[in-house]
Amino acid sequence: MLQYILSFIVLISIVVFIHEYGHYYFAKKYKVGVTDFSIGFGKELFGFNDKDGTRWKICAIPLGGYVKFFGDSNSASQPTSLSKINEDDHSKLLTTKPLYQRAIIVSAGPIANFILAIFIFAIIFMTVGKDITIPVISEVKDNSPAQEAGLKSKDQIIFIDDKKIESINDVALFITTSKNNSVKIDVLRDQKELSFSVIPEKKMTKDNFGNNIERKLIGIKIAPLRGKLNREKMGPAKALILSMKETYNTIAMTLSYIGRMISGQESADQLGGPIKIAQISGKVAEHGLVPFLSIMAYISISLGLINLFPIPLLDGGHLFFYLIEFIRGKPLSENVQIYFYKFGMAVLFTLMFFATFNDLKSLGLF
Repeated sequence: MLQYILSFIVLISIVVFIHEYGHYYFAKKYKVGVTDFSIGFGKELFGFNDKDGTRWKICAIPLGGYVKFFGDSNSASQPTSLSKINEDDHSKLLTTKPLYQRAIIVSAGPIANFILAIFIFAIIFMTVGKDITIPVISEVKDNSPAQEAGLKSKDQIIFIDDKKIESINDVALFITTSKNNSVKIDVLRDQKELSFSVIPEKKMTKDNFGNNIERKLIGIKIAPLRGKLNREKMGPAKALILSMKETYNTIAMTLSYIGRMISGQESADQLGGPIKIAQISGKVAEHGLVPFLSIMAYISISLGLINLFPIPLLDGGHLFFYLIEFIRGKPLSENVQIYFYKFGMAVLFTLMFFATFNDLKSLGLF
């Protein structure tokens, strides 16, 4: 349990620090005052003031962090009325900066998370290598969707829904994330390319951490071609390109899942919160640095993406306000913004409650 907690704190602290440093860097670049740079919420455990008066601190609740700009009324960057700020200090306020500068400062946090993920993937691809294991079907279960469709043992899977299989891990991933009721699977059999249409069945199974999850299954077992796992070390340019592709694909698949969840095509039981992240980070830490860094990259992508949702209090909420300001030619009134901030807080608390409930349910506590 202690390892899970420590692994979670290390992972989330690094991801949050990079996110907040993105905001901080561009705030300083555009001469916006920064009063606080906090990792965690609640009571300050320790900290220091730098030469510019920014308080760098570690707080007791390690579930996020924030950069507080000069003149903000709270850690969510809700601005104080200009009338309450000394006129000599107006130049240090975020709200007095040009719209494009404000947009850059706000979006820099999520972008920093995406850059962190790309950097981690690139390092892994250059040092350890990228998995390029060719998958073959080692077993087709009786009366399974795969058997009914005509798939056979020793078929080499080359495409799923017209997406090229570049790793043995792609097979389960592409089947699970398929948007179609029927999954198109192309295989190589006796040097001939054949195409099959398979209708997966949804079943409750356990993941690698013992949690109950719903998965799309077609009734096959996968093995490496000739029983050998292969990894290829890559040069910096190729590693960078593939890292960007991996980040993009992760974002696209996450958005696709959220879209299907909203439309009722997917269960919301897959959503997890801090307990799930702690469980996963602790478990992968047992397997070494590379799996831990990989999970850090995926968590960083998730944090960046979630913060871009147009929910007040999140970065995406601020960007949404800026879009309205750009269209109207003036910002929303202070009262309207306060109303939206309250609405955003209610939405976030609801999501946090739901995610935590899912975490506890997966542990068998409900």
